[in-house]
Amino acid sequence: MLRLENIKIREDLDEEEVAKIACKNYKLDYSKVQKFIIYKKSIDARNKEDIYYNYTIDIDYLGNKIPKNIKVVPEESFELNIDVKRAKNKRPVIIGAGPAGLFCALILVKNGVKPIIIEQGKRVEDRQKDIDEFIKTGKLNINSNIQFGEGGAGTFSDGKLTTGVNNPLGRIVLKEFVNFGAPNQIMYVNKPHIGTDNLVNVIANMRNYIIENGGEFLFENKLVDFKIEDGKLVSASYIDVSETVNRNDNKEDLQKEENNKLNELETDSLVLAIGHSARDTFEKVYEKGLNMEKKNFSVGVRIEHKQEMINKSQYGTKTKLKLPPAEYKLAYHGKNRSCYTFCMCPGGTVMGSSSNNGEIVTNGMSKFARDGENANSAVLVSVTPDDFKGNSPLEGMYFQKELEEKAFKLGGSNYYAPIQRTEDFLNNKKSEFIGDVKPTYKPGVTLSNLQEILPQFVTDTLKEGILNFDTKLHGFANPDSILTGLETRSSSPVRILRNENLVSNIEGVYPCGEGAGYAGGIMSAAVDGIKCAKAVLERSCQ
Repeated sequence: MLRLENIKIREDLDEEEVAKIACKNYKLDYSKVQKFIIYKKSIDARNKEDIYYNYTIDIDYLGNKIPKNIKVVPEESFELNIDVKRAKNKRPVIIGAGPAGLFCALILVKNGVKPIIIEQGKRVEDRQKDIDEFIKTGKLNINSNIQFGEGGAGTFSDGKLTTGVNNPLGRIVLKEFVNFGAPNQIMYVNKPHIGTDNLVNVIANMRNYIIENGGEFLFENKLVDFKIEDGKLVSASYIDVSETVNRNDNKEDLQKEENNKLNELETDSLVLAIGHSARDTFEKVYEKGLNMEKKNFSVGVRIEHKQEMINKSQYGTKTKLKLPPAEYKLAYHGKNRSCYTFCMCPGGTVMGSSSNNGEIVTNGMSKFARDGENANSAVLVSVTPDDFKGNSPLEGMYFQKELEEKAFKLGGSNYYAPIQRTEDFLNNKKSEFIGDVKPTYKPGVTLSNLQEILPQFVTDTLKEGILNFDTKLHGFANPDSILTGLETRSSSPVRILRNENLVSNIEGVYPCGEGAGYAGGIMSAAVDGIKCAKAVLERSCQ
């Protein structure tokens, strides 16, 4: 394959026309191109007077004369080289059906090993109904919500597939998503996203493939214990939680769960792909003696602007290209803290992402079209273990919980989120009205002063960051932009330690993905799931 780079296109053209222009630029005969692949496409908007697409194209070329300035690259392969040593008599158990758990299961079944996946939430189709119910009524299902259920927390977000992890396994993840129904453009656009509406179908297709190849899903079941003998895993225990999910502080239902029948699975491999919000599982892991440590994470708010304003600030007004809704990624480094935007959702909504009773958590979501009126993004401040009281590795988790409970009370103790105009936040004043930017959070919002619940170091750094971002993206500190509290679950507050073979101090237990502290988003979690599957397959179990 020949790689043709830096192809600048200043008009909206189909892919074949772009390929013809690329060949012309490199003085190649397009009639000798057997096939072409768009390898990369990005938007260069640094000069608002001259915005263009920048393409990289790979071509299968039959011509004999190849200019010296063209790279020759091998045709891309998506096959994994795994030396399978695992005996197939005991089935691996995967806890969690988020991207880490699903991709771990996918690689296992492709290599003839049939895992059991335990997920406390519901199938993605049924999970959608529980989320819709919460949006309409504020009735929270603590096992099936934005955080818990098939597909993980990222399913009901923007489906963003960007990552800072430069790992070739990332291309395999993208290809598998396409195989299961994602738009092909995620293979080449600079900032790929699937969109929640597409991701629901992709996840269901992936699950069906895993089942067809011998994998087994136990939805609405929850890991509650695992047995260790002589430093080795011997079994995992779980309970059915299908009848104890809509309890809303109902103590009788809590007792029902405690009395549920305990089911035990004999296994020598337990993959803990538990996600960043599985607090009771974190406590169980700590109780069982797995080595854990505190880690850095971030907390803050969601900010909403008019998408039209973001487009104008990023693209200007002169381009004739049909550009997608504009994005941004901003960072500010203060004297003591960093502040940055995270999980920016063009044309999206702010989502109620609570998973426990009496707590408010927010996240952002976009459909594939990203055609909503508002843009939203988290604005986060770094938190370190030095900010927590106590010596337990779970102190960061308790720090999150305390903030979320304060947000719940400030919002009215009914799952309404506390909101504040940016101008009022900067002036430490409770908001009394909603201006030009209308909040999208549901089931509802309460005008508040977010400074009443945020730690002072978070408030101070957010103020500095917002004003700094306004110098980089004009309008960011718009007085009417809306801050919604709180965003606390951007990443896990703990790390479950593992060695070079991805095994914890308990032989057979594999901490995996974002919840275990080894990923930060759909892509990196999926990559870690593949790595853990490879480790399980290459381990000889006696």
